[in-house]
Amino acid sequence: MSFVTRRALSTLIPPKVASPKAIGGAPDAVAMKRVVSFYEKLPRGPAPEIKASGFWGKYQAKHFGKNPTVKPVIHAIVGLLIVGYAQNYYFHLRHHKNNAH
Repeated sequence: MSFVTRRALSTLIPPKVASPKAIGGAPDAVAMKRVVSFYEKLPRGPAPEIKASGFWGKYQAKHFGKNPTVKPVIHAIVGLLIVGYAQNYYFHLRHHKNNAH
């Protein structure tokens, strides 16, 4: 077996299976047949796209997917403003609702 043939087979088949002993004799042909049948069963072509499910999955697919947007930053700022106002109201503003300071 030439170096070129051995090199070509080593890129397709894992190294322990592509040894010269495994390629040559009849007892090792069974092992080679199992490896070939394994690689024949593998799917071909690009992997299918995963469909997003749930609120966070759809949000991530929409805003972070193929066309990322700045909307998550805006949503975070608005969320922080709402939480900040709610805390400010709870800890301070509700005491001034009916009478001034």
